[in-house]
Amino acid sequence: MLRITELKLPLDHPENMLKTAIFERLGISPAELISYTIFRRGYDARKKNAILLVYTVDVESANEWAILNRLKNDPHISLTPDNNYRFVTQAPEHPVQRPVVIGTGPCGLFAGLILAQMGFRPIILERGKQVRERTKDTFGLWRQRVFNPESNVQFGEGGAGTFSDGKLHTQIKDPNHYGRKVLTELVKAGAPAEILYVSKPHIGTFRLVSVVEEVRATIESLGGEIRFQSRVDDIEIDNGQVRGVALANGETIPTNHVLLAVGHSARDTFKMLYDRGVYIEAKPFSVGFRIEHPQSLIDTCRFGQNAGHPLLGAADYKLVHHCSNGRSVYSFCMCPGGTVVAATSEAGHVVTNGMSQYSRNERNANSGIVVGITPDDYPGHPLAGIDFQRRLEANAFKLGGETYEAPGQLVGDFLAQRPSTELGSVHPSYTPGVHLCDLSTALPEYAITAIREAIPAFDKKIKGFAMNDAVLTGVETRTSSPIRIKRDELYQSMNIKGLYPAGEGAGYAGGILSAAVDGIKVAEALALDMSK
Repeated sequence: MLRITELKLPLDHPENMLKTAIFERLGISPAELISYTIFRRGYDARKKNAILLVYTVDVESANEWAILNRLKNDPHISLTPDNNYRFVTQAPEHPVQRPVVIGTGPCGLFAGLILAQMGFRPIILERGKQVRERTKDTFGLWRQRVFNPESNVQFGEGGAGTFSDGKLHTQIKDPNHYGRKVLTELVKAGAPAEILYVSKPHIGTFRLVSVVEEVRATIESLGGEIRFQSRVDDIEIDNGQVRGVALANGETIPTNHVLLAVGHSARDTFKMLYDRGVYIEAKPFSVGFRIEHPQSLIDTCRFGQNAGHPLLGAADYKLVHHCSNGRSVYSFCMCPGGTVVAATSEAGHVVTNGMSQYSRNERNANSGIVVGITPDDYPGHPLAGIDFQRRLEANAFKLGGETYEAPGQLVGDFLAQRPSTELGSVHPSYTPGVHLCDLSTALPEYAITAIREAIPAFDKKIKGFAMNDAVLTGVETRTSSPIRIKRDELYQSMNIKGLYPAGEGAGYAGGILSAAVDGIKVAEALALDMSK
């Protein structure tokens, strides 16, 4: 088949115009077209009142080699790459042991799925609960301020990605098309088929719940075993080789192969690994606030008269500003038509994150406005970044009144350096609630200074971004893992054989899709080692 990229058509083009554009681009007659498939559909909104749809199309035609030769100088026409997934190995007929996967976030689920599809019957351990029970516990914090340290936004089936926008796009390099494997499996599990071709696919929290359950059912049907409320408290290591995992209930599971997919908030697990001598180093991450605007403002700024068009949906944005104090401020995890959520995993702490449903039809847009920091900002041992996060989160808990309300401030007051005392036209979506205050002590001085400089700069790109009534909510600290569990070229720990660090918690991914892709890659490496 032939692939055509950058095929641009008007936003409201008639259905047959795409087929006509294919004829014109390839220089073929209708009789020569056998079939075509939309591989990707995005949009170009640089001219907001003349928005274009941008297609990538795979075409089956007569005389494809002749067409390709004739158009060999056209950079937007090529052979369609083979993106079918192929398993790297199959499990031995009588394996001596079963691999253990720790964590059921996107990384752990897809690592477990791949291992199960290859016949390795993995044992998957999750400290939290099944996703529907976990949802009840999460709502317990949001609605009743009752916190469960083992079942919350961070811990439980589906991982932190379940309570997010369900974004499925990434900027990672993916020459082996692992991302396509992830999307295909998600569609099999009940995700909307459009995630296979829209440029910025998302699923949304409530739909993710049933999708995660279906992935679990597939793993179990292939001989995999998923154990919930099974926290791993120790990893047994003998002479630099993993020998098993010890659970909180006293059980030990013998295994020489452990895939670690614990997510970026498993702080007790990180300490256990560090105490066991696993090589860990500090890495950069970011901290900041959530900011909320009316979604209608963002839609109008981005799409003009086309705001509200069903093919465009709720508008998003991506912003970055390099500040005079040397810091960079950027928007993170933008959630169109979404809500700000309580995302702590420890009692007496306040953490914010963003979430959207599939419809993205809530009244506010929100995103993290965060400042990049490095280990130079929290010198010390490799886990010093965790201590840094905890101090900010505990301080936010105090600023919010020690009731799990989040400290908040109107943007106009934040820029004018005065406390907020009452809300304006923007009503914050965070539950259990927002306690208005002065956020100037919620982050280090250099971060406050940088954000105060960045917001007016962002207003030049999105008019109204610095509106007085927009709301800042603190604090956003879980942008990525504060550590990296280094691994070698075979995806094993640098100094512990049989330990396979993977995903966001290990410092090798950022988001649902990249974490799932990393889970597949690491599972393949583990499987190849077990097949020797």
